[in-house]
Amino acid sequence: EREDTSLLLETLLEGQNYGAAAAEGTQCPSVSVPRNSPKKRDCLVVAVLCFGNLINFIDWFIVPGILLDIQKYFGLSDGKTGLLQTVFTLCYMLAAPIFGYLGDRYNRKIILGAGIFFWSGVTLASSFLTQSHYRIFVLSRGLVGIGSASYSTIAPTIIADLFEEGKRTTVLSIFYIFIPVGSGCGYMLAAGMAKSTGDWHWAFRVTPCMGGLALLLLILLVPHRIQRRTAAHRALSISGMIQRADEKPDVYRTAKTTWCQDVGSLVKNCSFVCSSLGLTAMAFVTGALGMWMPLFLYRAQVVQGIVPPCLQESCNSSNSLIFGGITIGTGILGIIAGAEAARRLRKINNKADPLICATSMFISALCLYIALMVAQTNILSTFIFIAFGELFLSVNWAVVTDILLYVVTPRRQSTAIALQILVSHLLGDAGSPYLIGVVSHAVQARSSPSLQWSFWSMQYSFLICAFVGVFGGGFFLLTSFYIEEDRKEAQR
Repeated sequence: EREDTSLLLETLLEGQNYGAAAAEGTQCPSVSVPRNSPKKRDCLVVAVLCFGNLINFIDWFIVPGILLDIQKYFGLSDGKTGLLQTVFTLCYMLAAPIFGYLGDRYNRKIILGAGIFFWSGVTLASSFLTQSHYRIFVLSRGLVGIGSASYSTIAPTIIADLFEEGKRTTVLSIFYIFIPVGSGCGYMLAAGMAKSTGDWHWAFRVTPCMGGLALLLLILLVPHRIQRRTAAHRALSISGMIQRADEKPDVYRTAKTTWCQDVGSLVKNCSFVCSSLGLTAMAFVTGALGMWMPLFLYRAQVVQGIVPPCLQESCNSSNSLIFGGITIGTGILGIIAGAEAARRLRKINNKADPLICATSMFISALCLYIALMVAQTNILSTFIFIAFGELFLSVNWAVVTDILLYVVTPRRQSTAIALQILVSHLLGDAGSPYLIGVVSHAVQARSSPSLQWSFWSMQYSFLICAFVGVFGGGFFLLTSFYIEEDRKEAQR
């Protein structure tokens, strides 16, 4: 169902009545009615979208939560194990631009519902695969990634259409809190189900039920159509004030454009390009940590003699539980802290957002490096510095998305989000789990197999993440040089 014709008509009507209504001191009903949606309805829509985001990221991190069990079950090397998450992310990022294109032109509720149904069904089916079907298991992870792409690409644009800029950052922060919460719950759910049932397959049978509930709530509570904001609706100043009545919206900017025109415009947007590269570094580090950190902690504890090597069918899952708890706690604190810091600092510095992101990336990289260095001797210090590293990584999630939403014109935002997903995953967490696994396997191959070399190989490969984090901070610094100009251009 196309929405462009009705949207353009609404914008034309607004352009004709906007100045007259302002001059007479009255409001034009044809303009105000569509946007006077009840606050209760908007909150319900956000709650449904947040619940879907929670399920989305639980599914992302079920595999890392039981990675040791899966590796032992299929008899995989570190390189082949990392391929599981790489296939997931590759399919996710390749599908994102397609859903971005569809989200800018067709009904977003239908796309979201189809995505939830698809990934939940594939997840459930993958729980019945046996030891001889490893390739089908890998394929199933890729299909889940395609379903997840539909959600991550489109849901933020619905939130952006429901709220003005002053509230948008807060609501997006709530939405993105469910990234670390879902990730942590994925670790804990997977580890808990594997431990309680003695079979890791049961970890894949919980989220499909949650997905069914999310689909039902989406059908019942989310309106079939949510009016897209035009450039005039979103042209807000740094303080969140709407433009003056005499500043008429540019009607022609809401006209339909081709995908190539949208991409060409985005490539010329320096703030979008640099912040996307910074996000890519974040994704690289987050993907590697999310996939391998519980296994790294397990190997560190084995070397220290804290836990014995895994010989039984169901391996020790305590590290997944602890790391999941750390991910939830630091994620919530980090996102809230980032949103509040951005809200306060924007009032005194228009470049606050990219500077916050740059600072947090530099600190996160330092904490990760220290955690790796002390892992062999002090596991408690390792947990502490990993927690601080994840905390400062989480500061950036909502801030980076808000940067995109105010430096890109509204009619290109789904496409911009899709491209950002494509780039950040293509150069980030699509390859980082596999790269860490391949490097670890290569280091182990240089010496005879031993528990010590198993730990060292993972430690050396993880050092890549610390250096990538520094590069990410540099890209956010570059963003600060262009952000004011690009923001003004998006408002025009």
